[in-house]
Amino acid sequence: MRSLLKLAQNAPRLRLATTSRRTLLTASYVEGPKEPSLDSRTLTTFFESELLAKLAAKPALICKKERLRAHAGPQQLNLGRTDCLAWSFEEFHRHIEALARGLLALGVKKGDRVGVVMGNNSAYASLQWACASIGAILVTINPAYRINELINTLKLVDVSTLVLVPRIRSSKYLHGLAEAIPALATSRSGSILVEEVPELRNILVVDNTSGSDEYRRLLDDVKCAVDFREAFIWDENACEHTIMKEIQKTLVKDDVINLQFTSGTTGLPKAVSLTHENLLNNGKSIGRCMKLTSNDILFDAVVQEQCTALHGVPTHFLGVLAEVENRRVAGRTLDMRNLRTGIAAGSPVPIELMRRLISELNLVDLTNAYGMTHTFLNFIFLKTKKRRRGNLSNIVPVSFQTTPDDPITKRTETVGKVQPHVKAKIINADEGFEPVPVGTPGEICVAGYVLQKGYWHDDKQSQSVMRRHPDDPDTLWMHTGDIGILDEEGYLRGERSFSRNAKLSLKYFGIGQVVGRSKDIIIRGGENLFPVQIENQLTFHTTIREAAVVAVPDAKYGEVVGAWIVREKGTYLSREEIRRWVAEGMNPQVRIVPFHFSSTLI
Repeated sequence: MRSLLKLAQNAPRLRLATTSRRTLLTASYVEGPKEPSLDSRTLTTFFESELLAKLAAKPALICKKERLRAHAGPQQLNLGRTDCLAWSFEEFHRHIEALARGLLALGVKKGDRVGVVMGNNSAYASLQWACASIGAILVTINPAYRINELINTLKLVDVSTLVLVPRIRSSKYLHGLAEAIPALATSRSGSILVEEVPELRNILVVDNTSGSDEYRRLLDDVKCAVDFREAFIWDENACEHTIMKEIQKTLVKDDVINLQFTSGTTGLPKAVSLTHENLLNNGKSIGRCMKLTSNDILFDAVVQEQCTALHGVPTHFLGVLAEVENRRVAGRTLDMRNLRTGIAAGSPVPIELMRRLISELNLVDLTNAYGMTHTFLNFIFLKTKKRRRGNLSNIVPVSFQTTPDDPITKRTETVGKVQPHVKAKIINADEGFEPVPVGTPGEICVAGYVLQKGYWHDDKQSQSVMRRHPDDPDTLWMHTGDIGILDEEGYLRGERSFSRNAKLSLKYFGIGQVVGRSKDIIIRGGENLFPVQIENQLTFHTTIREAAVVAVPDAKYGEVVGAWIVREKGTYLSREEIRRWVAEGMNPQVRIVPFHFSSTLI
């Protein structure tokens, strides 16, 4: 901490904490500022009236690993670059509208669910905005899902059109789907009829294999799959253009345009419903907290594009620091002087890591943030010259956030103050809904425009976590299940949340303390893993009678998966066999590190 304070003294923006002349809280209840007012526009209206009208020629999207004209179409300026795909906001808008017309031609209607399984590419960015422009609902699906998880997700929300890449690393999505559902190989696009996913009608494939023979064979073998490039309709005189404009007249800020998946104690996924208002306003609010301007550049190729902003979870930042050190040892340097701001979220940021990010990466304005999928807000294209290649499924859900002007101690020990137009309080759920005194741990409850519209077609689950309190019947509160502490200045500090039904002693793992489950989620390097789903996969094995999965602290990932396993009497199963069993049926992020075998669970 002394080194942090010394650093603060050398940097004018890193102020020391002071409580003089401030109104201090006594109860754990805070409200964000009412200004600036909320934006009631839809994403499409915002894009056209702010970005297209005012920044048409400015850089909007640069994808270093995509070739020019990756989606075919007419000749484009490509920002004058020949090394990679580079769009201005005008060119980006042209692609969005061409794709929106194409989706309409495929039969996608307002309210239809369009699933996407992809990593970082321009197709994802185009699809997100194209769906919003015709009122379709983008269903963002974790690329780490195994095929059975993917199929269950498609069925859960009745996806009618699926957009995916052939493979990411070891996951071969199209091949796996065709194996799991043989009828897909002989079905035709637009008329897919399979029992496993009854509403699915179209599959669009984005080539991430650089036009390899493998890609062409896949399209030949899976007859229902269509090359993503064929979906674009570039003719602005097409009838679909008129239909698109008519649909846009009917869109309102409360329309659901995105579904994100979360999970709870049952281990079954729930789809969180998010609106134009959620996405637009939180994106703008995050940008203000970071002090982003039209001169800032957000991109993960930090040095090449002279970035000023960088987002990530702590594991990502550790990777950047490691690369900087590797280059230094090899006698080379990475110039990070342009970096200034960004967001560190997804899991707690250790104080020492924050110190290194400020001193070694020049992230003097780096902010911390807190949120959850239920109060999900995507970091969208603001009125900035942002160049990004970030995965648009990696959302930044934010209810609290630090700012560059916060004292250094607050920036390293808290996740900041509540966002504008958001209410929050800390309660003791066993004693009612009154806020607890400041400094007292309790459940974090959040209210305001940030709340989801509800779980998709699941009123019972929605009502279990979204409630109106007797003392404030006009306000709908989200009970997050997360434990936090508000200090007297309104800063939020997180605490570990313990499941009353699932506390396990992990002394055999060398931890020497009780570790619980925070809302039944393990956060491994920013990736949400659900203990109950892992337990289900484990107990499907014929030699495992019982299993309990818990979070285990880890220096690199924040948390890793630990398992307590009871084998059937007279059987043997090695640790590696268990790891292979889990890997075959689940997200590859699920790697069980410590084990304890026992005759009973405690």
